[in-house]
Amino acid sequence: MHVIDSHTGGEPTRVILDSGPDLGSGPLAERAAKLATDHQEFCRALLLEPRGQPAMVCALLVEPVDPTCITGVIFFEAAAVLGMCGHGTIGLAATLVHMGRMGLGRHRIETPVGVVTVDVHDPNTVTVTNVESRRIRSGVSVEIDGIGTVTGDIAYGGNCFFIVDPSPIPVTSSNIQRLTDVTIAIRKALHAQGIGCEGGMPVDHVIFYGPADTPEAHSRNFVLCPNNAYDRSPCGTGCSARLACLAAEGRLAEGEEIVQESVIRSTYRLSWRKGLNGGVIPSITGTAYVMSESTLFFLPEDPFRQGITL
Repeated sequence: MHVIDSHTGGEPTRVILDSGPDLGSGPLAERAAKLATDHQEFCRALLLEPRGQPAMVCALLVEPVDPTCITGVIFFEAAAVLGMCGHGTIGLAATLVHMGRMGLGRHRIETPVGVVTVDVHDPNTVTVTNVESRRIRSGVSVEIDGIGTVTGDIAYGGNCFFIVDPSPIPVTSSNIQRLTDVTIAIRKALHAQGIGCEGGMPVDHVIFYGPADTPEAHSRNFVLCPNNAYDRSPCGTGCSARLACLAAEGRLAEGEEIVQESVIRSTYRLSWRKGLNGGVIPSITGTAYVMSESTLFFLPEDPFRQGITL
């Protein structure tokens, strides 16, 4: 299997260029559902150790339904198939530029949740215009042992988020394990109460916000992903959900740009414009760098060819 690995703000993306499963030619949402239900071993083999790593997201290239799109893509982690992935889209664009399949300028990419656009400014710098994002509910509270009441917003940015600001724990790299444990507990509590986004979509990401480490940044975040790993980048779909909340609260004007910092200090530039359905159209600018181009082997005699599961 031919793959190219990149990272966006420290968060890795593995683009799969061939040898993916046959998902048919229907809508991308249907193909993504088929990948999630019928090909879990394929996903785990690519992303679990020893071949993968907890933070990695894969981007499976597929034929788009919309002929105006340069490609279709389905993003997935070891634990979940994603509706969208912001860092992955930036990494995919940098990878396609590296391959000579995409030039500078604007391009359209089809995802399971809709068409997004990428503006390629140079081989590493990309602006993603995401699908319309919105705040679903505000002031949602759960009780967490050792923490107490945690209150946040439910918001959609291509995936479903629970957003807590301010964080009950300092958002610093020295607290990553504690932040992980508490956000996992919060997600479990939300699932137990059936709290999520519209259409029965459960919360799959939890974000804590705290003060930025640099004066030019608006805030710093910690993002729990579906596989219980933390996002090294500021999380593109999470930033989209965050923009919807800031806009709903009147804390960020349309077109105003802010810098969002991750728990490892990587950054995105963010802004929004009004959507057609009452939400916001987010704009996320970040940088990605190709790290390797390789051929993966899945030898029958390899006892861990499908990944290490404990």
